[in-house]
Amino acid sequence: MTQIALKVNGTTHRSDVEPRTLLVHYLRETLSLTGTHVGCDTSQCGACTVHVDGRAVKSCTMLAVQADGATVITIEGMATSAEALHPLQTAFWEKHGLQCGFCTPGMIMTAADLLARNNDPTDEEIRDAIEGNICRCTGYQNIVAAIRAAAAAYREAGAVPAGV
Repeated sequence: MTQIALKVNGTTHRSDVEPRTLLVHYLRETLSLTGTHVGCDTSQCGACTVHVDGRAVKSCTMLAVQADGATVITIEGMATSAEALHPLQTAFWEKHGLQCGFCTPGMIMTAADLLARNNDPTDEEIRDAIEGNICRCTGYQNIVAAIRAAAAAYREAGAVPAGV
């Protein structure tokens, strides 16, 4: 066992973990943050995307011990309060950017990473950013529309996406 300390969604957690424990399993099984989904375990689908030190990372490809000392944000940490959704979550809801919802947490985390770096992406840049996230339901059109709407909201507010 190896002891790690991570700041996850603003709270520091210290845990003993097996060195082979993937970050996605640590988040889901140890911290009970089940919004981060396990889709493929091979980094193909993007359902497990979280932010580690401000960058989108597929948590099925990172060991929990590699995140020792890092700041991690999961989908649960994106909302601005218990009463208010994150603007990306609102945009996905309003623009029907989700159907079954399985890919949505990873899509939102990837989109937040994109918007933190580029607050006015083209549709092509949005599609390029989310190409590592698989959705089997939506056909991506409404996902792109949701990300574009969130980008516009950020520009109007003069803000950077919260959570990144």
